[in-house]
Parts: sequence; C-alpha cells; structure tokens
Amino acid sequence: MMKCMLRVSSWLIGAAFAAAMLFGSAGMAEEARPAGVTSDQALVYKTVGLGAAAAFAVAVSILGAGYAVGRIGSAALGVAAEKPELLTRSILFVALAEGLAVLGFAIAMMLLQKI
Repeated sequence: MMKCMLRVSSWLIGAAFAAAMLFGSAGMAEEARPAGVTSDQALVYKTVGLGAAAAFAVAVSILGAGYAVGRIGSAALGVAAEKPELLTRSILFVALAEGLAVLGFAIAMMLLQKI
C-alpha cells in the first residue's frame, strides 16, 4: 500500500512540475504585454519563454525515449535470445521508440525558429 502511494505521489509531483513548466513557459511567450512593460522586456520574456518551452520539449521527449528504449531493448534482447528470427522485428520497435526523441528535437527546432 505504501509503495503504491509513493508511486502515485511521485507521479502527481511530476505531473504538477510538467504542468507548471508547460503553462509557465507558454505564458512567458505570449505576445500581449501588461501596462508598463516595454517592448524590449516583452522580447526578452518571449525569448526566455520559447527557449524554456524548447528545452522542456527536448527533455521530456528524450526522457520518454530513453525509458522506452530501455524497456523495449531489454525485452527485444530477451526475445532474440530465445527466437533469433524475431530480432529484426524487435529492432523495429526500438527504432520507433527512438523516433520519439527525434520528434521532440524537431518540435524544439520549430520553437527556436520563432525566436
């Protein structure tokens, strides 16, 4: 029971952190600026917000891809040890998981082009 509560609480903390980073960086990247903020300050806020959003996109996608490749890769090697003819099929699943990191990098490059 305690282990389940620990897992749920760590998941909730991670989700809260992800939401704070996502909505915080999106708020910093907005075009509208409050009264009293100069255009130079707004440009700095936009640049920092887009940079943080790009960093968050890359970080989350690489962490997810690393986790997926670790889990799928170990299962693929286990299958390859028992049935070597399934190695190419299992390598395909590893490559699909690695594509997650590539997509995160592509999204970060699109965000950085807006700076």
